[in-house]
Amino acid sequence: MTASIAHLSDPHITTGPLAGPPAEGLHRALGRVLMLDPQPDCVVITGDLTDRGSPEEYRALREVIQRFPLPLHLAVGNHDDPTGLLAEFADTRFVGDGTQAHYAVDYPAFTLVVLDSKVPHAPGGHLGASQLEWLDGILAHRPETPAVVCLHHPPIAVGIPFLDGMRLDDAEDLAAVLARHDNVARVLAGHVHRPITAAFAGSVLAAAPSTHLQSGLALRGGVPNYLPEPTSFLLHLFSGSAWVTHTVPISHAMAPIASF
Repeated sequence: MTASIAHLSDPHITTGPLAGPPAEGLHRALGRVLMLDPQPDCVVITGDLTDRGSPEEYRALREVIQRFPLPLHLAVGNHDDPTGLLAEFADTRFVGDGTQAHYAVDYPAFTLVVLDSKVPHAPGGHLGASQLEWLDGILAHRPETPAVVCLHHPPIAVGIPFLDGMRLDDAEDLAAVLARHDNVARVLAGHVHRPITAAFAGSVLAAAPSTHLQSGLALRGGVPNYLPEPTSFLLHLFSGSAWVTHTVPISHAMAPIASF
């Protein structure tokens, strides 16, 4: 059985005079997803869906994605507001059953798990004991089926000091849960606005770039200025024997872009 997940991140949808480029970036990324052959089983966007988490921004996000024909799942980031997200999307297919910002969706070939690492009024992330206990149960529910665990904040240091100061602060607790299960195929993250891959808790961590602006490689410190560099997304593909990850160009691609 084959399977694939298109992994987008950090669109930072906003309103007002600066609203055009973020919305265009996300719409173009989703249009590129539709031109994949075969199309993926689903799309996940790993947080910072909006720039300020306002009701107006979530309405703008809904305008961009509401006609997208494939299953699409939303995760919250530090720029988001879980309550505002659920208020706008609880009656849709984008946030599980719409009762909370962490949820799981069963696909025939995999389980997609979306976590909520948002900390109110803080840039860093935290999951907490109750959510980790819930995750433990979800991973045990289909032990023979690959699980893909999604969250916004990377649980490791990525070598950029500015971003490492706002990573997931209970990463060791997350790693302990994941290590108890041998069906975790991927851990997907965002937040860093760069494509990053690393080993984590017996699995593979993959952070997706932004569909809008990319962070500079500020390895010596300072703010990694967010730049209009080429955009892309990740495609996590199960070929029948192993999971592999491809980087799919968007803004500088020769491939066609679909409308929807």
